[in-house]
Amino acid sequence: MISTVHSEEERRDIPEVTVDQLLNWKILKKTEGKLLATNAFVLLTSDYFRFAKIQCGLFKGTDRDEFIDKKDYTGPLYEQIEGAYQFVLRHINLSAEIDGLVRKKRYELPVGAIREMIINAQCHRNFMDNSCVQVAIYDDRLEVTSPGMLYGGLTLEEAMSGRSKIRNRAIAEVFSRMELIEEWGTGIRRILKRAEEYNLPKPEFLEIGDSFRVNLYRTADKKPIKKADKKPINLERQTLILDYVKNHGLISNKEARELLGVAESTTKRFLSQMVKDGLLVEQGERKARVYVLKG
Repeated sequence: MISTVHSEEERRDIPEVTVDQLLNWKILKKTEGKLLATNAFVLLTSDYFRFAKIQCGLFKGTDRDEFIDKKDYTGPLYEQIEGAYQFVLRHINLSAEIDGLVRKKRYELPVGAIREMIINAQCHRNFMDNSCVQVAIYDDRLEVTSPGMLYGGLTLEEAMSGRSKIRNRAIAEVFSRMELIEEWGTGIRRILKRAEEYNLPKPEFLEIGDSFRVNLYRTADKKPIKKADKKPINLERQTLILDYVKNHGLISNKEARELLGVAESTTKRFLSQMVKDGLLVEQGERKARVYVLKG
């Protein structure tokens, strides 16, 4: 697991994990002299449990009435986190800032806060609840909902002040070793700090029924993002498509969908728009249709 999220140089600096540590973290257990995997091991390495996944959705407006794009991420927990994180980055605005002679990209939301919200939801969720972690993007906010209320009688006020009670200690230990999380109890404060650095409204932390939700607002006035603000995302997608066609000669609907990581209907609309804009030319009919560079 560690090898998948660190470079070779970084891995050399990470101490070896011993069997005794895995037993202590309850990732392994010993029965009749044999080492056996626990549920924590399965969650960290596979997608055996039906509800142990992250559901991501991009919605039109400020409620869940209309999907624009959606995707479920399964597999090992750390792969789900990375998939959900990239889903959010694909669907929020990206701009460029000039710092001296350097042109720097800047997302409209602090990437550190986005990642923290998703990791915390995975680390602290209740796996006994038949619900999934949900990551929802609206015109005015990013919303991450985790199954399970605050653990062990911890109050919202205590959590905001930095107190922490760990529901999934084995997972937290591994996430800490993988450097996905830092000190326990600092996640909420880091989200608040990142939002303040971006001059965003104060994030909301809510207990709703038997779930815990974090709202990170996209704009200071909480107004929906205008269509014009979507251009940076479209330009990024256009670049991905055009680079692919230059390297491979053509692209199919399926290849474009996998490349962009969006729904089939979104892919078709986007490719049709590139044809209208004179960037691509259609060849073939229906399932055999491909797109090539114009001229």
